[in-house]
Amino acid sequence: MLKGKLARNTGWMVLGQGLTFGMQALSFILLARLLGAHQYGVYVGAAAAVSMLAQYSSLGSGLVLIRHVSHNAERFSDYWGNLILVTMTLGLLITFLLYVFGSVLIGPAGGAIIVYVALSECTCARIAEGAGQAFQAFEQLKLTAMLTTLTNLARAITAAAMLLILHTATVKQWAIASLIVSIFSAGISLYLVASRLGKPKIDFSLIRDRAAEGFQFSFANSTASAYNDLDKAMLSHYGMITANGIYGTAYRVIDVVCAPIRSLQAAAFPRFCRLGREGLKGNAGLMFQVLRKTLPFSLGMGVLMLVCAPLVPRLLGKGFAESASALRWLALLPVMRSIHLSTGSALTGAGYQRFRTGSQVFAALLNFGLNLWLIPAYSWYGAAWSSLVTDGMLAVINAIMFAWILRRERTVSWRTEGLSC
Repeated sequence: MLKGKLARNTGWMVLGQGLTFGMQALSFILLARLLGAHQYGVYVGAAAAVSMLAQYSSLGSGLVLIRHVSHNAERFSDYWGNLILVTMTLGLLITFLLYVFGSVLIGPAGGAIIVYVALSECTCARIAEGAGQAFQAFEQLKLTAMLTTLTNLARAITAAAMLLILHTATVKQWAIASLIVSIFSAGISLYLVASRLGKPKIDFSLIRDRAAEGFQFSFANSTASAYNDLDKAMLSHYGMITANGIYGTAYRVIDVVCAPIRSLQAAAFPRFCRLGREGLKGNAGLMFQVLRKTLPFSLGMGVLMLVCAPLVPRLLGKGFAESASALRWLALLPVMRSIHLSTGSALTGAGYQRFRTGSQVFAALLNFGLNLWLIPAYSWYGAAWSSLVTDGMLAVINAIMFAWILRRERTVSWRTEGLSC
C-alpha cells in the first residue's frame, strides 16, 4: 500500500490528472471537430517536430532542480532562476532554428505554423513545466496538479469558444490561440512559484557545474520524444497529412489514458531520488509498489480501448473513421509504458540515468529505422507497428537492466558484509 505523504501526493496528482484527463479529452474532441482530419494532421506534424527539440530548451534544468533541491532546499532560488534563464535563451534559439528549417522537416503546411507552436512549447510550456517540477521537489503536488489542470482548462475553453464562434478554423488560427493560452499559463506559474517558494536568482557557476547533468536529462527526454513523436513528424514529411490526423488522433487517446500513470510517476519521483541515494536496492521496493498500481490500470484501459474504439468517429466525425482501427492497434502501449516508466524512474533516481539514456537511444534509433521502412509502404499502419515494437523493446530492456543492476548491488553488498565479518 502507498502510505503517508506519497499517498496524499498521489491523491492530489490523480485528482489533478483526473480533471486534466477530462479537460484534455474535451479539448481534443473540440479541436478535432474544429479543424477536421486534414488540418489536425498538419498540427500534429508540427507539434511532433517541435516536441523532439523542445526538450533541449530547458537543458534538463527541471529534473536537475528536483534531484538537488529535494534534499537541499536552501539552493532552490538559484536552481529556479537558472531554469528560467536557460529556458528563455535556448527556447528562443530553437524557435529560430525551427523557423529556418521547419518547412524542410515537415513540409510547407507545417512549416507555416511551426514558429507559433515552437514559441508555445519551447518557452512558455517549459516554464510552466519547470514550475510544476519546483513544487514537485518540495512534494507539493497539489500545486503541480493545479497548474496542469489550469493549462488544459484554458485550452478547452479556447477550443470551445472558437468552435462556437467560428464553427471551423484553420490550423494557424488554433496555433496562435494556443500560444496565447501558453503565455497565460506561464505567467500564472511564475507568480505562484515566486509567492510560494521564493524569487529566482541567477548563479552562472551553478549553470556550468550542472550543465552536463542537465544535458544528460535533456538528451534522455529527447530520445523519449523521438520514439513517441518521430512517426508523426515523418508522416508529415512524406505528405501523409490526413493519415497523420487519423493516427495522431488515436495516439492522443493513448496519451490521455496514460495521464494517471504519469501522475503516479510524478508523485513518486522525488522519493525515487531520495531512496535512490543508496542505489537501486534503496528504491526497488517503491518501484514494485508503483508498478502494482499502474500495471492493472493499464491492462484495464487497454481492454476498454479495444471495446470502445468504434466511439471515436462518432465523437470526432466521419473523417476520423479509421482512427478506431488505429486505436485498437495501439491499445497495448499503456501496459508497455507502465513497465518502462516505473523501471526507468528507479534507474534515474538511483543515479543510473546513463543506462536509461542508453535504452532510450536504442529505442529512438529502432523507431527511426522501422518508420523509415514501414511508413512509406504502409502509412499509419506502419507507424503503429513501429510504436508497438519500440515501446515493447524498451520495457524489456529497462526491466533487464533493473534486474541486473539490482542483483549486482546486492552481490557487492553481501561480499562487503562477508569481508567485514
